[in-house]
This record gives sequence, structure tokens and C-alpha cells, in this order.
Amino acid sequence: MLLFCGETSLPPPPVTSERDAGRGHDVTARRAAPQCGQWDLRSPANIWAHLRSPARTSGHTCAHLRSPALPCAMVRFGLTVVRHGETRYNKDKILQGQGVDEPLSATGFRQADAAGLFLSNVKFTHIFSSDLLRAKQTAAAILGKNRFCKDVEIKYDARLRERKYGVAEGRPLADLKAMAKDAGEQCPSFTPSGGETLDEVRERARQFFEFLCQLAVELEQKEHSKPGAPGRSSGTSGEQFVFPWTNHCSEAEPSSEGGGSSTVLDANILVVSHGAYMRNWIGYFVSDLNCTLPANLTKSQLSSVSPNTGVSHFIIKLGNGNLLKPEITCVCLNQDSHLVDVGAECVASKVF
Repeated sequence: MLLFCGETSLPPPPVTSERDAGRGHDVTARRAAPQCGQWDLRSPANIWAHLRSPARTSGHTCAHLRSPALPCAMVRFGLTVVRHGETRYNKDKILQGQGVDEPLSATGFRQADAAGLFLSNVKFTHIFSSDLLRAKQTAAAILGKNRFCKDVEIKYDARLRERKYGVAEGRPLADLKAMAKDAGEQCPSFTPSGGETLDEVRERARQFFEFLCQLAVELEQKEHSKPGAPGRSSGTSGEQFVFPWTNHCSEAEPSSEGGGSSTVLDANILVVSHGAYMRNWIGYFVSDLNCTLPANLTKSQLSSVSPNTGVSHFIIKLGNGNLLKPEITCVCLNQDSHLVDVGAECVASKVF
């Protein structure tokens, strides 16, 4: 499935690398549910309703981001988000969360290799991964297939971990649904004892995205400060990043060159994370930041969890380096054409 778009600071907490993995950040502060008029935007169904609400036209901002210290031109970066490959617990529909650190299954490694081949010609400037094993193995497999990124170091960040499910971790998904029913609630908004609320997951996603925006601005400022350098975002210099989905679509990704299968970016970032976390992150893009979605996206596709190694791609623009109001375009969501020849079932429950 490929969905293509018809339209065209906080100081970052430390990240870990292969030499310094396992230390991270616990989000303990509970935030009120984001609201827009009558909609509680934690719910996928309400996010969909919000898309069709007149209130959405008023726009939202990243109020937590600080403006850059130096003036700069339009900052533009690519963000590719990939879910980890399958584990045996995925196949058996058992919750892993953060407490069950399962490795990839044989199928999961094949999926990760397929995703790596699919992205093999994309030149990433930065690679970030959850510090859980299934994500780390997926990121390593993707990097191993890439033609241009052999010297790029994978940075592990605990803000990219899966949602914590507390007492439900290691138990079947059916048990979590039963817990929710007994509590008079529904999944995924139900939080089991010891688990994270959706608001806490969204807070992690918000912090990490703001860190990426700050990173892109600092890269552009560094380039802009070089003597005689026009800056990569000007379109007169910098890398051309070729994306594989342009080979499968009649329309090309939006480009500062006015079309074609490549685009000038200040950074091109790969992130490997988890299903429930990614859905919450996309929900934040849509409800809080007014992300432009593919024209043919359906309600069920928006609310579903990505298949294992599903690929989503976004273009983020920061006008004049303005961190307060990013412009986000979703180019494709949960793309899985690379799995056609893997010969495995793509496990992606509508809930987790």
C-alpha cells in the first residue's frame, strides 16, 4: 500500500549510541489531553473528525520551541519513520511495551532487510532508533543495506521507545482489552497499572520532534555561516536526496526544484521506532501541527498501526528557521510495498 500526497527549545536530552546504549528519559509529568473545540484529540476517531473541523484552519504552533538565535532561510528536512521488524510476540499478539525486549524473528530480519533494500539509495544524514533490541536490530539491518550511510552512526534515544503497558506487558492483547472492559474504558485510551498514558507518550514524541527541528535549524545556520555559502535550503547547493516511492507513483515528491524525484534538504533523518508510539506521533502531527495528509487517506488507515517495517515519510519546512510553526507534509504513510516478496503476514492490529 502506498499513499501519496495529492497536495503539494527545549535543549535536547542526550541520546545514546552503540557505545552508550540503555540510558534514557522517563516522562513522569502528566499532560492534559490536547483539545480543539469539542474534540479530545487523543482518540484516532476524533483526530479524523478534527481534520474536517473548521477550527483546524486556525492553526497550531510548537509553543515549546524557542526561536533560533541566528536568522536563517527556509529550513527543510526529510523525516522517514520505520517501524521495527516482526518479533515472535508480534506474531502471537502479545504485548511487549518496554519491559519485554524481544529480538527480531527470522521473518523480522527478512522484513528489515527488505526495508533496507527499499531505502538503499536514500542518503540519510542522521539515524535515530529506539534503544529496545527489536528497533536496534532493524536500524542496523537498514543501515547495512544502505549505499551511502556506512559512516553514519546510529543514535539510540529512549524517547522513541514503545508505549509502556505496565502489568499488561508479556500478556496477550486480549488480556489488555479485558482489563479495559472491566474498567469501563476502551483501548487504546485505557492505561493499565504501571503503564503510560497516551498523553505521556505524546509528550515524548513532542520532545523528540522539537529536538529534530532544532537540529535541522542548527545545521542550516552552520552552513549559512560559512564564508560565501548560500545555504543548502537555497537550492543552489547541498545534497539531492532521491526517494524510492517516486519510482512507484505518478506524482513526485514536492521539490524546491519544481518537481522530479529529488529534493534539496538541510537534513534527511531516519527514525526507527514502534507501532503504538508512531501512531501517537502521527496523531500529534495531525491534531497539534496540522500536518497535510495524502488526499486518498482513509479513516481506518489513519487510525491503524503500521505493519512491521512500514515506512512513512514527511517533509518539514521551517519558514525563516521559525521553530514555532512547522509546516509538515505527509508524503506517504505506512508504505509496505517492499514486503510483497517477504512471504510473511504483516501483523498490524487496528489497536496495537
